[in-house]
Amino acid sequence: MLPDKLKSMLRGPRAVQPPATQAPLSAPVRSLFSKPSGQESISTRTSRGLEEFFSYIRGQAGLTILDLGGVSQQNVNFITNLGHRLYSEDFLQILKETFSSEDAADQSNPGRIEYFLRNALDYPEGHFDGVLIWDSLEYLEPALLGATIERLRQIVRPHSYLLAFFHSDDKLEAVPFYNFRIQDLKTLLVAQQGQRRPAQLFNNRSLEKLFTRFESVKFFLTRERLREVIIKV
Repeated sequence: MLPDKLKSMLRGPRAVQPPATQAPLSAPVRSLFSKPSGQESISTRTSRGLEEFFSYIRGQAGLTILDLGGVSQQNVNFITNLGHRLYSEDFLQILKETFSSEDAADQSNPGRIEYFLRNALDYPEGHFDGVLIWDSLEYLEPALLGATIERLRQIVRPHSYLLAFFHSDDKLEAVPFYNFRIQDLKTLLVAQQGQRRPAQLFNNRSLEKLFTRFESVKFFLTRERLREVIIKV
């Protein structure tokens, strides 16, 4: 494994500053579990969760936002053109690089958990004003999930918001995974990129328990049977 400093250099800068003018769009980065090119199922839909997230930061400038879906030029342009700084982490790619997909117990190893958090969420306390988690938490086993949520709670400022998506059918053996691109303050371009076996699925009650140390949790159910969740810190 590469030393953290070298790995950071290879990965490049993570913060994107607000531009003076809008940069041209480039092709979105493919997700960790993408289908081959041309086989994505893409739809545009209204997102109540996204609208709620942006209602918090509307009218403000110079905030710091974290996107766990990897670098999407469309998301970069949208957030920075609102006057905010954006950090991007390819959370699922780091998950794959850190843990064995065949051994769920690997995600219970304290040393591996700490290594993962150091690579995916190594930020100072209270660094962010909001986090776009998307659907990445469904692929974490309980020990890793608990540690990840605690780290998220530490790196965001009080009264900030997190946006996370969870599948509403908690009996599925495999779930679609998506790439989310922001069209406007309440609209997402959703690209389904395949299916993956989740580590665990949640209902409303289990999600409230999962985020019990946060101030509030609000749910919105979508037509894709995704549960959009706004968590207030």
